Amino acid sequence: MTGPTATRTPAGEAVAGATDLFHALTGSEPEGVWSAPGRANLIGEHTDYNDGFVLPFAIQHRTAAAARLRGDGRIRVASTFAPEPVEVALADLDALFRAGGRGTGAPSAPTVPEWAAYPLGVAWALRALIPDWAGGTLPGVDIAIASDVPVGAGLSSSAAIEGAAASALNELWGLGLDPVTLAQVGRRAENEAVGAPTGIMDQMASMLGHADAAVFLDCRSLETRSIPLGFAEAGLEVLVIDTGVKHAHSTGGYGERRASCERGAAALGVAALRDVTPADLPRATELLDDVDFRRVRHVVTEDQRVLDTVAALAADGPRAIGDLLVASHASMRDDFEISIPELDTAVDTALAHGAVGARMTGGGFGGAAIALVDHDRVAAVSDAVRAAFSAAGFAEPHLFTVVPSDGPRRDV
Repeated sequence: MTGPTATRTPAGEAVAGATDLFHALTGSEPEGVWSAPGRANLIGEHTDYNDGFVLPFAIQHRTAAAARLRGDGRIRVASTFAPEPVEVALADLDALFRAGGRGTGAPSAPTVPEWAAYPLGVAWALRALIPDWAGGTLPGVDIAIASDVPVGAGLSSSAAIEGAAASALNELWGLGLDPVTLAQVGRRAENEAVGAPTGIMDQMASMLGHADAAVFLDCRSLETRSIPLGFAEAGLEVLVIDTGVKHAHSTGGYGERRASCERGAAALGVAALRDVTPADLPRATELLDDVDFRRVRHVVTEDQRVLDTVAALAADGPRAIGDLLVASHASMRDDFEISIPELDTAVDTALAHGAVGARMTGGGFGGAAIALVDHDRVAAVSDAVRAAFSAAGFAEPHLFTVVPSDGPRRDV
């Protein structure tokens, strides 16, 4: 049996990659290297921007940012996944991102590639928190980025970039901001600089993660609670099945789903779908068309599944949550319609070969599924998924395990 890809040591790889790139970029040593993790979402999909509940956890795969101040008031960013660095004046960030999205501010504003909009957007979002920005007192900075977070797999490579860049700038600029504020900065960068209408789950999971625990987040109040997971103690692992089908949050169906949720909340007379309970769904059928109703039903029932998962973990441990994961996937497939055949095959095959539970994770339209699998069944489940993908004519998936891990840190 071939089994899953062996778990790597991503933090070390990312830190070394960012440091090497910084040397190549500047010919000097960075002042420090900061890293932040990606995240897997155990349950609670598309509930975050509806003011609901989510239960993600940070993973061991990280993005690192090597950085050093410079004296000319410019910010230069480089990454190992792009051929050329991007450099702009700090004073131009407002024009670049004023209207939201890359290069949609003033007509004379520069444009930047999407990857660069994440770290540059973080610098821009920090601007609003610095009263003397207009006085030009902030020094420039060079930032080199490397990552081991799989891109497009629904593991929030974007929030990892934001978290690493925010952590670096927070320390280099002496801002002293707390993790929740930095998560809000990352969300603003993603929403307004990149133009992706995401909620705050990803950034909060990355900034507040702890080993062997999930972050139970109330997306309205931003109150959090660390929820022990106990996977290792129960002999379980989280297997990620990356389909290789890339998705893009800033385009297509994600925005359509969000608009549908907003229509549903307006029709029901509530501020957000967080305020709708399962008991309200019969009334919703009378007020909404079929599509909007099913979108609303997913969010409302998914919120309840998050609460039920937290309760089940506390009362009975991780083996008790399998049915909730399966129900979550069915809701995303049938009501929210964000799954794809590759994700359905991954989930169905994992369950057929002994997984305790499985579901797609992330925004949908591609990306990855997660399966909660007994340690001694990981190789067998992985082989079965590969065989099922081959039989269906899909590209070979990338399989690996993730471990609930700590949030951002300074590595060097």
